[in-house]
Amino acid sequence: QVQLVESGGGLVQAGGSLRLSCTASGRYSMGWFRQAPGKDREFVAAIHWTGSNTYFADSAKGRFTISRVNAKNTVYLQMNSLKPEDTAVYYCAATSNLRAVIPWAKLEEYDYWGQGTQVTVSS
Repeated sequence: QVQLVESGGGLVQAGGSLRLSCTASGRYSMGWFRQAPGKDREFVAAIHWTGSNTYFADSAKGRFTISRVNAKNTVYLQMNSLKPEDTAVYYCAATSNLRAVIPWAKLEEYDYWGQGTQVTVSS
């Protein structure tokens, strides 16, 4: 059983930045999702196991970056120019499917999930 541990959430003003971290041992491609109150969980970004390919939701493009340091078993989500609509619980997820092209935005593609970390952006 893989345990994913997120950290780095918090309260930030609009226009500010936060960096989320997720640790997970083993060979997995990783994704970040978020869920706002009353809304479905939605895809934010993903990164292949090798770090060679990254994918973003339209809402994240140009503002968020995703990276990983496999030697530290850690994936990062750097979030810049944050907006109040980015407020949500952010979850990291791991998939054992290491193909270069998979349906990154599908929740069902991921085998393991973290407990989530709250991100609140004030206006």
